[in-house]
Order: sequence, then structure tokens, then C-alpha cells
Amino acid sequence: MSTSVEGQKGAKGEDHWSSEAYQNAAAFVPKLATKVVGWLDVRDGDRILDVGCGDGVLNIQIAQALCKESGTGRIHGVDSSVAMITAAKEATAAIPRISGICTFEALDATLLHTDPELQKESFDKVFSNAAMHWILRPENRRDDFFKGVHKALKPGGIFVFEMGGMGNCAEMRTALLSTLSHRIGIRLARAADPWFFPSTTWMRRTLTSSPGGFEVLQLESEYRPTKAGEGGIRAWVILMGKQFFDVVEKEKGKEVREECEKEVEEVLRTVVRGDGGDGEEGEWIGYVRLRGVARKL
Repeated sequence: MSTSVEGQKGAKGEDHWSSEAYQNAAAFVPKLATKVVGWLDVRDGDRILDVGCGDGVLNIQIAQALCKESGTGRIHGVDSSVAMITAAKEATAAIPRISGICTFEALDATLLHTDPELQKESFDKVFSNAAMHWILRPENRRDDFFKGVHKALKPGGIFVFEMGGMGNCAEMRTALLSTLSHRIGIRLARAADPWFFPSTTWMRRTLTSSPGGFEVLQLESEYRPTKAGEGGIRAWVILMGKQFFDVVEKEKGKEVREECEKEVEEVLRTVVRGDGGDGEEGEWIGYVRLRGVARKL
């Protein structure tokens, strides 16, 4: 969940995130990370860099595993949202046993390659969950991101990630783009789109051709309908669509913004209501997850 914010290292901008809003709209994200955390295969003594750590929920879970034996392992989380980093620090401070194992800093992930402390080839593993589809949105900064991950890893170190893949949340994205284009035009609507959802083909090609290179060990795309969080579709639309609506407000004013928020919500209620394929009625989002494991060459 990485976008530029005021107060982070190396970049300035608006913080689009709130820990409370995220819990209301998308608390399911860390809960559904079981498979990718399994691929991370946390070992005693591991030094892990978590890119796009959010509010630290998964860091706490991973730190518990790092504490089981020697307690020499460490996990360092970076996220561009100061609000999320603050929430993560507060959460870990309340658990003295792991407070020295979990550390956090606000940092734009596309600037990893500029941070001397994170470029010492000192991490056994780099981990990222549900963040890279935000991080990789600016096309001209994608190489910098992979360069930073590569340089952070020890020789032979492992990069484990999960993100939105091609077709992710297609109904949500379509409703947002369509609604905005009627007010501000498709060009501005596309420019406001904060996501990049690549295919497995794109990811394999990028990893193997990135500076230094990675060997792809596992790579898959999974269609995983996901039930909306406690706040339902409305909470998801308001939080995840914030950058779309900010542009509408800038161009057309607050009243038009509110019209767009309501329209997107109403359109989606027609589409997302159902049983998600498992018989449980509710509001379901068409998530597609792209996950992989790559070794630094």
C-alpha cells in the first residue's frame, strides 16, 4: 500500500491511508496471506525486509515465529504511509517481546535503491504482500524498485511476494473508470488509476531481466473471490478509490465527488452481490492474486 506521502524518506505528497479505514475496508488482506507467508518459510535467525508493510499486522505474526528459538531474527517494515507506519509502531510497542525484533520506517519503496542502510545485501529475504500493485504503478520507477530489492538481499537471498494480478478487481476498476470518465474524461480518469496488475508473463520476464537478475522458483496467478470487509463495498470504494475521487474533486468540486462515490457504490451493488461460489451470501470482490518466489543470482 505504497503511495508518496509527506514526511517519508525521499519524497513528498499526500498520505492516502488511514489504519482505521483500512481495518474497516480491507482487514481481510493480511488474514488471506497464509499461502504467501508459507512460501516465505520463516526460519530462526532470518533477517527479513517487508516492503509495503502497512499497519504491521503480518510483521507481528512473522516476529512471533522469529522469537521462538534464538530470537536473533529481525523484520524491518517499510511503507510510504506515515499513518500506517505510526500504527505499526504503536501495535508492536504494546508487545514487548517483539518490540526489538520488529522495526519500521516510512519510505517510498521505489527509493529502496537510494537508502544506504537497506542496500548492504544484509537481508535473507524480502517480502511484500498486497503492495506491489501500488508501488509499480509509475512505469518509469519499476526498474528502481527491483534494483532496490535485489541490492537489499544477500547473495542467494529470496524475494517472496503477492500482489494484484491481471484482471484483479476488474468490476471495481471498471466502475471507477467509467463513472469518472463521464465527469472528467477518460484521459484524466486513466491518469488517476493508482494500480498496475501484471500477468505472470510480465513478472517472469521482469524478474529475470532486472539488474543482477533473479531466478524464478515459483510463480502463479489465482482467481480468489473475496468477501468485502466489515464496512462492505462502500468502505472499499471510499478507501481504495480515494485517488480517483480526489481528482474528481479537484476538477469538479466536492459535490461531484460525492455523486461519483454514490454512483460507483450503486453500480457495484448490482454486480458483487452473491455467494462467492461457496454458498455464503454477501458482497464479493473479484480478486486475482499474483504470487511468486525468486532467488537473487
